Amino acid sequence: MKKTIDEYMKKPYKMEIVKDTDEGGFVISFPELPGCLTVGGTVEEAIKNAEDAKKTWFEAALEEGIRINEPEINEKYSGQFKLRIPKSLHRSLAESAKREGISMNQYCVYLLSMLNNMHTPSVYK
Repeated sequence: MKKTIDEYMKKPYKMEIVKDTDEGGFVISFPELPGCLTVGGTVEEAIKNAEDAKKTWFEAALEEGIRINEPEINEKYSGQFKLRIPKSLHRSLAESAKREGISMNQYCVYLLSMLNNMHTPSVYK
């Protein structure tokens, strides 16, 4: 049975956010969806554009009969962890997220993904 676009949109596809040092702004891609990428001047804009790009990618794939990969799910990781941080760091992160117009969770995910990309050997990327 064929899935609908809405069913695919609800799936937890991995989103990678990379700062575009050449053009400025941010590039977002979905590794499980080849060729699905977008850009934005801010993290918030890039994330908004990413949802539109993903939906457009699914529409085209369904129309063209292209196989849509399921998201890679690793049962060992919930995607959540608790972290105690100093109040001053909490305030700084919250203020930075507010300036970007995004939630603190989205902002921290962006920062962690940037740090991870900097320290992940290219063989794993």
